[in-house]
Amino acid sequence: MMEALPLIMFAVLTILLMFGFPVAFTLLGTSLVFGLIGFGWDFFNLLPLRIWGTMNNFTLLAVPLFVFMGVMLERSGLAEDLLETMALLFGRMCGGLAVSVVFVGMLLGASTGIVGATVVTMGLISLPTMLRRGYSTELATGVISASGTLGQIIPPSIVLVLLGDIIGVSVGKLFMGAVIPGMVLVGLYVIYIIIYSNLNKECAPTIPDDEWAEIKAKGLGKRVFKALIPPLLLMTSVLGSIFAGVASPTEAAAVGATGSIILAIVNGRFTFKRLQETMTTTTVLTCMVFIILVGASAFGLVFRGLQGDQLIREYITALAFGKWTVMLIVMGIIFVIGFFLDFIEITFIHIPVLAPIMADFGFDPLWFAILFAVNLQTSFMTPPFGFSLFYLKGVAPPEVRTGQIYKGIIPFVILQLIGLGLVVAFPQMATWFPEVVFGQ
Repeated sequence: MMEALPLIMFAVLTILLMFGFPVAFTLLGTSLVFGLIGFGWDFFNLLPLRIWGTMNNFTLLAVPLFVFMGVMLERSGLAEDLLETMALLFGRMCGGLAVSVVFVGMLLGASTGIVGATVVTMGLISLPTMLRRGYSTELATGVISASGTLGQIIPPSIVLVLLGDIIGVSVGKLFMGAVIPGMVLVGLYVIYIIIYSNLNKECAPTIPDDEWAEIKAKGLGKRVFKALIPPLLLMTSVLGSIFAGVASPTEAAAVGATGSIILAIVNGRFTFKRLQETMTTTTVLTCMVFIILVGASAFGLVFRGLQGDQLIREYITALAFGKWTVMLIVMGIIFVIGFFLDFIEITFIHIPVLAPIMADFGFDPLWFAILFAVNLQTSFMTPPFGFSLFYLKGVAPPEVRTGQIYKGIIPFVILQLIGLGLVVAFPQMATWFPEVVFGQ
């Protein structure tokens, strides 16, 4: 009976989450009950030490700082200016508006890393414009949903900070390792949009000639330059300080938070009320992440204490599969779980169990951390619980149906899986850049 306890514990947690119980309290409650069953009252001597070790982790200080940076930039109007300007820049090509949304998603991902803020902003500004210009609803919603998730893989990314802490890989190396896979996804999106738009021109028309002439007369170049400089400066200050070895990721996050305030001041959007709203939102989001982290730490303590990770490792090893079959199984598990849980829950609950198995089979921790990050990105777009879909539906015009959003994301989920396959086939995509910067 005791041998099966960790599996029963995992099953109980999964069932409770499926019924909609809050993640943090489900994790803590399940951990307390099974901790008492497995260890008795001594469990309460172990738990505080584990929680203190987690909360005392300097690397995790980057989480609230990156959240603050993202919220402040969203409220400063940077995203809005960038979207409107880039839409004009690419407006003369088939699918130009959709391509502009991808590039804005990339720049906002590298500036903020917050999927919800990016999808909502692009949904409010770009979706009505794309529909008004004759874009198909499926293409418009699919592009916005997919582009908004780029912040999960393009650094600085909160999920990379969390993965680095859990797997034990330098966050700086993870940031660098994610650059090429992130750019590959951007390239796949753009190539698909261009091909689809040229084959179905009625689904993605260009800006009319008379309107284009009027836009050029108002000084398009100056407007583009003004819109691009702020996010590029912020990317340089945050990522450049890490790449140059001047600052750790946590220190770079502080630079980014400060930079977001400066940009808000420069844009004339800074007020103390807006600062208070940003701090309040940051506190709420940070508390959500860290209370889940505390629950996940408790769950991990009990699960490992009951030899659950060893049980799973022995089971997979006993199947006599090769290491690449194990890789396929693990990636498949993460993808399927993403239909039902969000990336924070997967990161804190499943990654600590699956990552050691990957390490036991000899896979590079940096490489499979990037694989996890790319795979986790799909969890935002896979129904029924894809949060990008919820965010977009919440701000979409009434005529946009949920079924159209679901249909629109299918090609982009396939593209994400192709990107994942490319990183599996060519590990150098994740390892080459960190090796160049940090050495072996």
